[in-house]
Amino acid sequence: MGIGTSIVLIVLGAILTFAVATEDLFGVDLPVVGIILMVAGVVGLILTLTIFGPRRRTTVTDDRPRDREVVRDRDTY
Repeated sequence: MGIGTSIVLIVLGAILTFAVATEDLFGVDLPVVGIILMVAGVVGLILTLTIFGPRRRTTVTDDRPRDREVVRDRDTY
């Protein structure tokens, strides 16, 4: 789960918890579903930032000597 997915879950959970006016929809308690989605989003965000965030980002340099052609400046008149 990435950062974007976690944020989407948090937003959907907040909408279901705070913005939807119906309390019970066909036996489903929408505020409880919203809280569950927000908790899942927060847990996913924390896991994403702690596990996948501190990846080492280095560049590999090649230190071997290379045979390069030397180009010299020429005199202009």
